[in-house]
Amino acid sequence: MTYPIFNSVINRIESDLNNRDVSISAFRTWNEDRINATGLEIEIDLSQSSDFIKALSINLDWDRFRETVLAKQLDGMEEHPFLQEQNMVSTSISPDIDIEITWLFDEKASHPELATQNGHHKVEVASLWMEEINNKINELLADDDIITRWHVEVEGTQNERYLTAVNLISYFQYTLIDLNSLNEVHQFVLKIMQELLVKSNRVIKLAEQTLQSQAAA
Repeated sequence: MTYPIFNSVINRIESDLNNRDVSISAFRTWNEDRINATGLEIEIDLSQSSDFIKALSINLDWDRFRETVLAKQLDGMEEHPFLQEQNMVSTSISPDIDIEITWLFDEKASHPELATQNGHHKVEVASLWMEEINNKINELLADDDIITRWHVEVEGTQNERYLTAVNLISYFQYTLIDLNSLNEVHQFVLKIMQELLVKSNRVIKLAEQTLQSQAAA
């Protein structure tokens, strides 16, 4: 199944990121016809620019229903393949794009005050900096209608537990309902990506300040 509108957006995002000073370690699309869904996964390597965060992951989710609604809405989309089908999908959903951002923290960041002998962060200590970071991020992103949560993986014994994965995930949603042309869609999505990269950079700086403070305490 092909998604002409979403695929054109992917091409514009790829072109825009290639013109930036961004270290992209992964840029891949996925399609799942069984659930009428598609998406884009981007991973940006931060290992050379951050002491505590390994990578930034940006995932865009889309589907057949939103593609169809948007095709009906945009000028010049009369030939869109989804609008040519005899049993065209009929839905009243809004053409919203879902974006998930994940900050992948380095569970073996080089601060002995935070780590066990194997280099991983202790759960008890990590819970303190995760709570502090979470409170600060909620203030930073207070104007955004989003959900933010931690994903952690823990290993070890009952006496000594440590983290093997620490990810902070935020979910954003943007509506495309007021757009009238494919060019407007491109410009709107590129604006969203710029705003999210700026916000992500602020989160990274906030997290680093918090972790440096914790390590020095």
